[in-house]
Amino acid sequence: MTNTSPKFRIGNGYDIHRLVVGRKLIIAGVLLKHPDNLGLDGHSDADVLTHSIMDALLGALSLGDIGKYFPPSDDKWKDANSLFLLSEVIQLIRNEGWEVNNIDSVVVAERPKIKPYLELMKRNISNTLKIDESLIGIKATTNEKLGPEGREEGISCHSVVLLEKKE
Repeated sequence: MTNTSPKFRIGNGYDIHRLVVGRKLIIAGVLLKHPDNLGLDGHSDADVLTHSIMDALLGALSLGDIGKYFPPSDDKWKDANSLFLLSEVIQLIRNEGWEVNNIDSVVVAERPKIKPYLELMKRNISNTLKIDESLIGIKATTNEKLGPEGREEGISCHSVVLLEKKE
């Protein structure tokens, strides 16, 4: 048996943040308006979509998670723009010789409706990663009033990425 390195690596990511009064609601760099003026609580901007993509990217190469690189204990990352953090993560991935083949994500939220913003979210992720928008899938769903998302206690996101080794 020969020892060959894999050409593809897959990673998944998950993030959830609590909805609170007094915070902005930012997803993939898009400022949304919650009907009850709620936003996502977190050390950075609490962008669940971008965070789940970052964890999927890092996980694909066994590089840890975003807390390893941007710990909430470090005030340097307080209120940080998650698209900037994503640009740092993709540089780590590329430095290891890998490129994004595709990304698929699903945002889980009862309100506000995410669908009207999906194309802008894709564009923001695409511009940050410097990849074609056709390589990015973003979907939105509710939790049918079940769980923390359904009770509007928070918003979550699941992401999967496929990385391909550059020749």
